[in-house]
This record gives sequence, structure tokens and C-alpha cells, in this order.
Amino acid sequence: MFTVRTLATACAWLAAAMTPAAPAHAASVPVAPRAEVIHWWTSGGESAAVKQVAQAYRNAGGVWIDTAIAGGDQSRAVTINRIVGGNPPTAAQFNTSKQFLDVIEAGMLNNVDGIARAQNWDQMLPTPIIDVIKVQGHYYAVPLNIHMQTWFWYSKAAFQKAGITKEPGSMAEFFVALDKLKAAGIIPLAHGGQSWQETVLFSAILANMGGKELYLKAMRDRDQATLLSPQFRNVLLAFKRLKSYVDAGAPGRNWNDATALVIAGRAGFQVMGDWAKGEFTNAGQIAGQHYGCMAGFTPSTPYLIQGDVFVFPRTDNSGAVRAQQLLANVVSQPDLQVGFSKLKGSIPVRTDVNAAELDLCAQKGIEIMKDRARQAGVTEVYLTPDQNGAMQDVLTAYWNTNMPVERAQKSIANALKY
Repeated sequence: MFTVRTLATACAWLAAAMTPAAPAHAASVPVAPRAEVIHWWTSGGESAAVKQVAQAYRNAGGVWIDTAIAGGDQSRAVTINRIVGGNPPTAAQFNTSKQFLDVIEAGMLNNVDGIARAQNWDQMLPTPIIDVIKVQGHYYAVPLNIHMQTWFWYSKAAFQKAGITKEPGSMAEFFVALDKLKAAGIIPLAHGGQSWQETVLFSAILANMGGKELYLKAMRDRDQATLLSPQFRNVLLAFKRLKSYVDAGAPGRNWNDATALVIAGRAGFQVMGDWAKGEFTNAGQIAGQHYGCMAGFTPSTPYLIQGDVFVFPRTDNSGAVRAQQLLANVVSQPDLQVGFSKLKGSIPVRTDVNAAELDLCAQKGIEIMKDRARQAGVTEVYLTPDQNGAMQDVLTAYWNTNMPVERAQKSIANALKY
């Protein structure tokens, strides 16, 4: 399978392969822009959300061709393989991270500078998002929303059964709540035993125990003294302690199946991005009534953001470019971003939207985003795919084996050294 590591070898012939031959005669009737869009929005809430985008594109006069591929890694691999193979989609979903940096550097994407200037993205967008979609002065992705990766979701019914009367305000109180849930015969922590989910859980503990300073020193700066410090070791110990609150069915479980346990009241908590809220919405549950949401234990906990973006493979074909431009304009409209976020669980990336239609958790997120001091990127914003993957491997091994904390700590420091 083709990976981003081999992009450089394909660049020499890519431009020719991506430019279709001119038609034998010009069409007398304008053809509606056709956009094949690759994405991985396949869960219930995600599927409902992407239909909003597809319908908005059709309403704008375009033809939407949906190519849904389950799993972010698989979807991105298909996109890159097709770009290099000379059969690119019109657009593809990525996240705001370094995961498509090599694609940009290889010259495989069209930029979206025109719409960025028109909407003043330099001032409007959060810095962690700008830092990954703007490369060497050019914007290469259109952001649709903002996700926060480390929300704490909880079941109101489970809380009531376990006698929990308030949200935990510290790690110590979190463990007390988990103990109460276990005693009540409820799964304390719904978890999907997949490596990326363990990274999300670890990031939440790092952000809540260490605050923004420790988080950025460790993940952004990769500071060796910080990674080898007693404070970072305590984070690892708390992370591993959570394993005792996870049920035996967790290994290999998908994130939305873990969310379903909370929705059903069979589990008390889940730590997951706010895309999980789309599953609550799809199940007919209401924030504040059936479930609760915590962005962190304290008002100063860093808000770890990423988001969904569309990228546009490079092409000189006028029809494809027209379809790309139409889609870029559609997904950047305030009403579409609100409608999408209502179903997806995210918040709009634009700050000039009418947020009154959004739920309690989204309102919390929008209010937090006003405080730039709380904004930070997820690990993928600061780490290369190789670095993030190496750290993820260590965390998963540490979570699933009897690896000593000292070894885990040194392994993470080594993984992030270069």
C-alpha cells in the first residue's frame, strides 16, 4: 500500500497523470459540477451529519458522489493512493494535523487562498488549526468544524444509580466517582481498546493533571526534562490506574460502541472527542437531561482541539476545479456549519454563526473557545505521524501489559526525542 513516505518518488509524473485530456468538442450546455468526496463519516451521527453537506452541495447546483470508507487511516490511505495513481477524488476529508503535510510538500493539493482571504482566516481561525492547514504562506484545507478531543461524557442514569451527586472537579474526585460506579455494578469507564483511543485517554489525563504548561512542554516542545519528570510519571500512573475501571469487553471495541454503553446507562463515563455527542443526538438523548459533558475538571484545563477539513487534490481540469471551488464555498457557510455540528457533535469553526440552535455541550465549547489561553492542539497537531505513532505504540503496550512505568516513560521520551 502506498504511504506518505513514498510521495516524493511519485511527484515527477503526477502532474501529467492528474490532467485529463481535453474533450473532442466543447459542450454547449453547462455541466453541473461533480464532486466525488472521500470521507470516513460512517457511524450513525456522522452519517447524518455528512448528509447535510451533501444536500447543501446539491442545493448549490452540484452533484455529490459519496465515497465513504470506514476508519480514518484507511480512508486517508485510499485518498493518497488514488492521488498518486492519477485518479484523485474531487475532495477528501482529513483532520487538522500533520497527517497531510507530506502531501502538501509534494505539491499534490490545490490551495484555497482565495476563500481564506475572503473570510479573513488569519484572524478568524484558532492558531492550532492555522498552524497545520497553512503551509509556507498558503492555505491547503477548508475547515468545517472544531472538535475537542478529550471530553468526559457521563450517564445521568448511571450517576443516579451510583449515588454521584456532582461532576468530579479533580483526578482524585474522578477516581472516587469511578469507585462508586463499580460498586453499583456499572462499568465505570467505557473504553474502546484501540491504540488511538488510548492516546485520547492519555491526552485527557495529561491535560487535566498537568495543565497547559506541562501538556505543551511534553507534546509540542518534546522537552526531555519534562518527559522524564516525576510529574509526567504521575500522569502515566494515573492513566494506567484507569485500566482497572474498564470492562473485559473493551479490547478492539469501536468508539461509538463504547458511547452506546453510556447511552444505555450500562457505563458511567467515556473519555472521547465531541463527535461522540452525535451518537447521543442520534439516539434521541438530550444534553443535561440524559447525559452530561465535561471539558475538564477545572476552568483552566486546556481545550485540545482538532477538526475536520476538506482537501482538494491538485488538478488543472476546469470542471474539477469548479467543483472544488463550489464545495469549498458550501462548507464554509455559517448555516451549513451549524447544521453539520448539530448532528456531528462539533462546533462551527466560524465565529460569526448563530449558536442558539446548538446544544448545552456545544455552547460550553463555544464559550471556552473565546478564551485563547485555553486553546491547544491535539497530539497530532504537534507531532509527526511517525512520532505520534511511536508514542501511541508505547501507550498501548503500557496499557495492555505489565510494562513498568519507568520503561514506558523512557520509551516515550526516546520516541519524541527527534
